[in-house]
Amino acid sequence: MITPAFELSQDPDFLTIIINVPYAKVSEFDVYFEGKDFKFYAKPYFLRLTLPGRIVEDGREKASYNVDKGIFTVRLPKETPGQYFDGLDMLTALLAQKKSRSAKPLVEEIGTSAELAEEEEEEEEEEFDWEIEQTPYHEIAESTLHLQCCYGFGNLKSGVFQRLQDELSDVIDVKDPDLTPADGRRQKRLETEAAKFDPDHYLADFFEDEVIQHVLKYKPWWVDAYAKKMASQGRCHQEHVSQTTFVSWSEEEKEQLRKFTNKSYLLDKRTRHQVYFSLIDILLAYCYEICITEGDKNVESSWNIRKLSATLCWLENFTSIPEVLVSFGRRVLCYPLYRHFRLVTRAFSDTVMILQLGKSAVLKCLLDIHKIFRENDPAYILNDLYITDYCIWIQKTKSKKLAALAESLQKAKLTKAHLGFELEELESAALLVQEEESELKAVSAVSKQQLRSSELETSDSEESSSTSSSETESSDSDEQESSTSEDGKINSLQGTLQEERTAPLIDCNGLGRDTDTLTLDVSNEKSKASLQSTSVSGKLIEELGKKMQTAIRLSEQTEGLATASYAVLQEKGANYAVEPQSLSEDPSGKENFLEVSPKENLLLFVGRTNEDED
Repeated sequence: MITPAFELSQDPDFLTIIINVPYAKVSEFDVYFEGKDFKFYAKPYFLRLTLPGRIVEDGREKASYNVDKGIFTVRLPKETPGQYFDGLDMLTALLAQKKSRSAKPLVEEIGTSAELAEEEEEEEEEEFDWEIEQTPYHEIAESTLHLQCCYGFGNLKSGVFQRLQDELSDVIDVKDPDLTPADGRRQKRLETEAAKFDPDHYLADFFEDEVIQHVLKYKPWWVDAYAKKMASQGRCHQEHVSQTTFVSWSEEEKEQLRKFTNKSYLLDKRTRHQVYFSLIDILLAYCYEICITEGDKNVESSWNIRKLSATLCWLENFTSIPEVLVSFGRRVLCYPLYRHFRLVTRAFSDTVMILQLGKSAVLKCLLDIHKIFRENDPAYILNDLYITDYCIWIQKTKSKKLAALAESLQKAKLTKAHLGFELEELESAALLVQEEESELKAVSAVSKQQLRSSELETSDSEESSSTSSSETESSDSDEQESSTSEDGKINSLQGTLQEERTAPLIDCNGLGRDTDTLTLDVSNEKSKASLQSTSVSGKLIEELGKKMQTAIRLSEQTEGLATASYAVLQEKGANYAVEPQSLSEDPSGKENFLEVSPKENLLLFVGRTNEDED
């Protein structure tokens, strides 16, 4: 038979049950209700519910069927008008419990349903104390060690990881959980956290907290729901309805609730307290994940939740609320990407809100965690160990217990000193270093200012020196102008010499000869010219030597020009001494010298001394 999709609602006088039965035979509808039992049959659908309150058949009941939508609606009168039925959204708890197929059940609940209800009422009336009496640890013999290594929801599981050694490291941190008792797991957890804590990472997030400040502004769905509940507390008529109307369910969540198997959990008082404490631990990790991802879960969500929860990662059993808060705070500062104490306090306040909203809000969070683990390959084991059982168990939990748990959690205090990482000392030391750095920066800024002022003074002195140098340059420019005039005179002399070189030469007979003819004649009469010019050339060379000592620029080319001029005079047969052209003098008394012509001298003068003639 198929269990159809269904949902329940109520008003002060009636209970409404809506059942989705598409393609059912209309002629075969069968409805039965009496007291708290409700049964519905329409082939191939069958539904059996155990209602939280009593209903009655008095002629006011109504039923209708929408053929187009395939929805069957039943409206049933309440036995006590105005009575509020709690837990109508706990679909798994409403489904009738499956009976055991064994002839004699190994464990069964003794007593009628009325007696059990009376016991539950008496338990609610008792003062709810969350502190557990602790007993000293006694070492257990190895022969009985394997019997004590239980874990999971209510410590009802054991031997699970013996069959899952390959996936063990990807799910939990404790090694050999089937052989490690609870106290041993806690000791190893504390050692691992102490080794994992990174002061540099913590201080980096402490000083550079822009991203953390941003994610802290995010408001998840339970913030608005809690605000609406607080606003409606003054209305007595909606005091009960406020627990359910502010939590909505998606079709996927409803379908998941119908898939869960309804069952009971026999837990002693100590174990029940451990279950509640572990629930707080799981919700804290979930609230942290929703805050940092701003509700947009990713592939790291499964890792974050199970890593921050010591219940899921180390199979921890807590004995008090402060232990839960300290464990969560330490793990937040050791493992995730963002490690800031304000994220711890934010998750703390969010968990209080969820618990105050009631079991509907808690169940919605557990269903989300169940989905996250279900979609992650190794983490699905945690659903079998904890989350599935929590989703079923929370539906039967009394709202008063959750309210008392929320109140106790709200009164708890958590400071940085409780975490054991010397956070306040680290922050103080870091602030001192920061102050020293700021002082050094201030000193550096002052020194830079002084350096700039000295540079300004240096630049002023350089400007004054540049002014004096400009005056010197002006005087040098005057000298350059005078030297330019002198160079003009030298260039005029060079022009005269050039004209003498290029002009046709006149011999002693009045005939003109060019330079080539002159060169040949000089070579033909070489011996004759040399004899006549021996005495003259000696005096000329002595005078030219004296002039060369005081000349600035005089090349061999200039000497060639002077020698060539002397050769021309010698060829003409002049027997007088040739005097060198006198140098012009400027008014300052400086002598001007001839510049060397860049052109090569075409005259060739060959002279021989007395030693050559010998």
